[in-house]
Amino acid sequence: MALPHIFEVTWPDPTKLGVDSKSAGLLLNEAKETFASHLGTRSDEITFLGEPNLGFHLGINGLLDDASNFKRLVYSNVDRMEVFAIAQANQQLKTIELSAEPNGRVDYSLCLESDVVAYQLCNRETGIVQATPPTKGSAIFVDATASGTRLKLPDNWSTALWDSTTWAGPSGLGIFAVSKRANWKSPLPHLDGRINPGPTSLPLIVASALAIDSWVADQKNLAAKIAAINQDIRQYISTNIPDADLAPLGEPHLLSASFLYVSAEQLVTKLADAGYAVDSGSACSAANMQPSHVLAALGLLTQGNIRLTIHHSTTFEDIKGFLDTLKVTVEELRGK
Repeated sequence: MALPHIFEVTWPDPTKLGVDSKSAGLLLNEAKETFASHLGTRSDEITFLGEPNLGFHLGINGLLDDASNFKRLVYSNVDRMEVFAIAQANQQLKTIELSAEPNGRVDYSLCLESDVVAYQLCNRETGIVQATPPTKGSAIFVDATASGTRLKLPDNWSTALWDSTTWAGPSGLGIFAVSKRANWKSPLPHLDGRINPGPTSLPLIVASALAIDSWVADQKNLAAKIAAINQDIRQYISTNIPDADLAPLGEPHLLSASFLYVSAEQLVTKLADAGYAVDSGSACSAANMQPSHVLAALGLLTQGNIRLTIHHSTTFEDIKGFLDTLKVTVEELRGK
């Protein structure tokens, strides 16, 4: 409802002179203050990105720039593929891939004081939370793209990345932060101190700031309901659908389930046709024929996987209808 008005007042360039631009600049600064208060940063540490995944490159490679320190990059086998790509691209850099335990937790005790550590607060496929952050490492990049406002940054963070969609904000907006304590240098070609060389949509920034305010206001009141819905889903699948595998419980708003003898692509498509939009961690497109590396790392079934996000607006009635449809669909795909 607020979007039409937002577009009316945010069209000027906030960096230019003039009354309209100054008003737009005030809105931008207010948005930064809003994000800072909810995400645990300073407002002058925040930059906005039109491509959220660019933040992985900025956050990690910017910390690795000082090659004289002979830093290692430490990451885990359940991190995002963007982290894997950065590790593979830095062929002259020593990298350490840590293995997650079956419960999804990663032991960071092997980190050295000179390491750059990629630390994932919450896994976006399973919701598993890394309860113990690295205590060693000269620099820590925090992937908060799945946790949003739910989990706090570790005290020793250096760079961090969030995705606007985790608090029901607009897509196409990343919030990237560089700690004032961090020894960070932009890995992009640059002639000035800007982190992001190009502008980011001010309407999306303001809309996301409104969304995060609304999300945080509802989060505490709805946390118990979301946790109960997660348990209902787990109980139903465990009781009524055989040969199913559930990832360990993590943040209650995320849940991963896999079904033996079922094609993930067919399952996702049939559920969508029935009015239920779910994602998949398994291969479900011709562009990516690999199973979920996260599920494989945890020793879980990768076949027939679906990933669920429980939103604030999700009701128990919604879930009952979904679970009944899921059971029937799995049985159909298994030929029963």
